[in-house]
Amino acid sequence: MDAQRQLVSLPLAVVLLSPGQIVSTANPAAEQFFGQSLRRLQGKTLGDLLTFTEPLLAERLADVDANVSARATDVVIAGQGTRLIDVIVAPTLDLPGWQVLTLHDIGSAEAMRENASNAEEGILRGPEILAHEIKNPLAGIRGAAQLLGRKLGGSDLALTGLIADEVDRIAKLIDQMQTLSQRTAPKLAPCNLHEAIRRARAVIEVGGNSPPIVEEFDPSLPAVLGNVDALVQVLLNLIANAADACRDSATPRIAVRTRFASGLQLHARSDGATVRLPIELRISDNGAGVDPALREHVFEPFVTTKKSGQGLGLALVRRLVRDMNGRITLDRDEVAGLTHFRVHLPMADSRGRALSEVAA
Repeated sequence: MDAQRQLVSLPLAVVLLSPGQIVSTANPAAEQFFGQSLRRLQGKTLGDLLTFTEPLLAERLADVDANVSARATDVVIAGQGTRLIDVIVAPTLDLPGWQVLTLHDIGSAEAMRENASNAEEGILRGPEILAHEIKNPLAGIRGAAQLLGRKLGGSDLALTGLIADEVDRIAKLIDQMQTLSQRTAPKLAPCNLHEAIRRARAVIEVGGNSPPIVEEFDPSLPAVLGNVDALVQVLLNLIANAADACRDSATPRIAVRTRFASGLQLHARSDGATVRLPIELRISDNGAGVDPALREHVFEPFVTTKKSGQGLGLALVRRLVRDMNGRITLDRDEVAGLTHFRVHLPMADSRGRALSEVAA
């Protein structure tokens, strides 16, 4: 494998800086990190792209002959806000003044963890114990409300309908929590991502209260390795959240984009293999965005920005994406005023396996 192919396949952002700390080239992971294509990155200075909050670190990086390594440092990414990263910079042999910069987004790494923490697992497994005991009396309450509704009229009938609706809402919430606590992964098979998107979009638009949804598809994309029901559920949650987020905008808009993003990987298998994730699904909205204090926690159970939300939707989404050996991240483009949820998935071969599994 030549050096260029190795650079492209690296999951970490790597940038080659020419004298003056000007971007000469960058790998796909760096494009993802900065949210810009290589063509747009080239010619920009490092200072145009990010600002280190530690002045001493910025001074050290300006020394083109120094090897610098910093862990868990705050940087301000142009158009995206503050992020916590690991950074390594080293001089390039035989090229005076040139540097190689490596960036590791710790926040995204947290979103890529395959297994939830012990505390999270405890939260999610609770419904397995209680669901049966709760759902049985709920069914009785709903049945009693229906019987009363046959004998009543007017405002009293409306009250029995309210009881039935609330029972249904609670039962649905329990179903969501049970799904989160399940340990059996769904069966994976080749899936047409665009068909799943259109199915979810149709469900959302039937409600009649959705902002315009724009499709930005790459029609040449191959099948992904996933579960079609899980994909639709992921899309339903993300598109519905986007609709809620931008509803108060002057011109609310949701965009669903698919593209090929080479170089992304996820160490997701117990046998040490690396599953590559070259297919990107992005759901964007022009709402106000998630509170920066919550961005690193939005995929945790019971974390929500909605007054009436339970904080289970994105936790469910993360679980479903993980079960498909994928990853999900959140980022904000402050310049464009857009919030992006990105789902990265593996391609499938004709035998229903990840197309690009390689030994670690």
